Amino acid sequence: MSESFAFAPPAVVSVPVLGHTERFPVHRIYCVGRNYEEHAKEMGFTGREPPFFFLKPADAIVVAEAGQTASIPYPSLTKNLHHEIELVVAIGKGGRNIRAQDAAQHIYGYAVGLDMTRRDLQSDMKKQGRPWCIGKAYDQSAPIGPITVAADAGAINEAGIWIQVNGTDRQRSNVAKLIWNVAETIEVLSAAWELQAGDLIYTGTPEGVAAVVQGDTMVGGVDGLTSISVQVA
Repeated sequence: MSESFAFAPPAVVSVPVLGHTERFPVHRIYCVGRNYEEHAKEMGFTGREPPFFFLKPADAIVVAEAGQTASIPYPSLTKNLHHEIELVVAIGKGGRNIRAQDAAQHIYGYAVGLDMTRRDLQSDMKKQGRPWCIGKAYDQSAPIGPITVAADAGAINEAGIWIQVNGTDRQRSNVAKLIWNVAETIEVLSAAWELQAGDLIYTGTPEGVAAVVQGDTMVGGVDGLTSISVQVA
């Protein structure tokens, strides 16, 4: 007997895979906080603190197709919308308690992503000691470019990462400066949650986060991956 639903289930959220017809279906979006030292400093923190995580809903994804400019609306309630450019890891094989030395076996590929942040709302929640989902996990807050399969991504752990706003540099660093590298992140993350095929990990942003306004165009990339272009509508 087939199942029936009270209303039509939402469509599967997916991301294109460069050079392939099949798409990557998204399960969960994990994000790593303050994972570059200089960004931690600009947010008022120092040192190699234990990694911590927050989540975004899968339908926060906005796909920035190769060679096109995606559009996101300026979100409600905020007056201080920030860009955060990030390397995104796509998980192709799930698992729990994955060792760092085994992490590569679980990686399907990599992409360029943006963790858009309603900074004023996040800051207000921090001051009150409350969860700051409202600053991070809102609609269309996770733009992402096409996924490059791991075998084609090159020396991703030493790749440059950057973003320009209206043609001017805002963030420019190197993935090698991650406080917790990709393998270490997967080890810690998989101890807290059982990772699943379809999970995306936004690995953190370097220093230089700043506000964008309506009409701004953000172009960002990680060397070896397809760059993304996103305009704030």
